[in-house]
Amino acid sequence: MSHPTDATNPDLKVASTQAEYEVTRDDLPLSCPMPDQKLWNSHPRVYLPIEETGEAVCPYCGARYKLVD
Repeated sequence: MSHPTDATNPDLKVASTQAEYEVTRDDLPLSCPMPDQKLWNSHPRVYLPIEETGEAVCPYCGARYKLVD
């Protein structure tokens, strides 16, 4: 059984497939997994503070995010 988000948008990416992600201010507020990623095979969505330092690490999966603009 798939998550409802997966069923309504089959173009979603698989979550947590990269160790590092580059994001822009258009992606804020930043969450892991990101809104364009599937939730069914991932951890709960968590919002990450990236605005002040330009970098953030997900406490669940360890994915690193870097603000590039």
